[in-house]
Amino acid sequence: MVDEGGRNGSTLDLQVFDEVCKMADAAGRAQGELARADAERKNALLLALADALEEGRAGIAEANAEDMSAARGEGMDAGKLDRLLFDGDRVSAAAEGVRHVATLADPVGEVVRGSTLPNGLRLQQVRVPIGVFGMIYEARPNVTVDVASLCLKSGNAVLLRGGHAAQRTNAATLRVVASVLRANGFDPALIASVDRFGRMGATAMMEARGHVDVLVPRGGAGLIQAVVRNSKVPVIETGAGNVHIYVDASADFARAIPVILNAKTQRVGVCNAAEKLIVHRDVARDFLPLAARALADAGVELRADETAYGIIAGAGIDGISLEHATDEDWDTEYLALRMGIRVVDSLDAAIAHINAHSTGHTECILAEDYSAIERFTRLIDSAVVMVNASSRFTDGGVFGFGAELGISTQKLHARGPMGLAEMTTTKWVGYGTGQVRK
Repeated sequence: MVDEGGRNGSTLDLQVFDEVCKMADAAGRAQGELARADAERKNALLLALADALEEGRAGIAEANAEDMSAARGEGMDAGKLDRLLFDGDRVSAAAEGVRHVATLADPVGEVVRGSTLPNGLRLQQVRVPIGVFGMIYEARPNVTVDVASLCLKSGNAVLLRGGHAAQRTNAATLRVVASVLRANGFDPALIASVDRFGRMGATAMMEARGHVDVLVPRGGAGLIQAVVRNSKVPVIETGAGNVHIYVDASADFARAIPVILNAKTQRVGVCNAAEKLIVHRDVARDFLPLAARALADAGVELRADETAYGIIAGAGIDGISLEHATDEDWDTEYLALRMGIRVVDSLDAAIAHINAHSTGHTECILAEDYSAIERFTRLIDSAVVMVNASSRFTDGGVFGFGAELGISTQKLHARGPMGLAEMTTTKWVGYGTGQVRK
């Protein structure tokens, strides 16, 4: 079984497995009914859900306060506490996200491409729902709402394992979701939780091939890799963000500093927060004291390679927390007020370092040289590349998707923020008039 730290433990509980498979099959039957609903009916369902979340936000916030109190008592760090928070304001923001999803085009039935063969057979590739999703996530109660809204609009069902830290919050949210589904003529099995089975619920979902169509883990690197290694159900790998910012020799310093601060400090416990700062040697002596002072003023601890350490230490910055970086630092997603700093000799050296240590999430270049920008965006092998902009923009809501299932860091079936289109697959339909193959 898998816990929030990504550890895989004891053998499968067959009774739990049977119960989870029954839930997945019930979700599949309910999904068949949802798949027949037109966009108007699905949009009405989403608007009803948004209103119900607003009406029920006090109860959800109260449950979240209990989860927050318990998490603090267990010593949860600040980054995870920020993700766990789902107070009244955040519930209202989630409701607005649901309303935005209702305004988006329904991907189901969209013709992706088509052609007519010489014999007159007309072919169309159309979008259809995937079926039953499984979500394994931790301390992220907003995900419950995001995934529910995206599944309802794209015609999918989902089983959720939201982790013990947010269990009260998720239960309160799902009670609202279930009441809306019933009131609008849908089976609540569409959006259901396996949290009552604890960690074994996650293990059962990973074993439920043929019942769950695709599994999406969202959380720390340990949890994600444990699911990838152990799941028999196809997995879309998401989340872990060892995000880099490269400062080119042509960078505009005045523009670069605010971008770095925003990317590192606006929210530290999220996967699109910057973790590493890579600086071209030609500007390191001038730029690093400025960047280090700004980061130190924001409370960021620095882990620097030998060159960067020497430059920063020699700048005499008051109150700075500066240590030598270790080899482990370059592969670590801190999710904290901490940043690794490295000086490189060239653009190509920066690209090589990033591609060697990145988790494939988001990388940024701060530069004014178009040829450097073009080379960086072409050769960096990550889902998203930002040019002269913060990595914090890598987000389904910001990209206009209303919400996101997650940010895929793999290359199949989707890459980057996953919205409605990424929650569909396709099938081919051939329209003939009696053609036979010779």
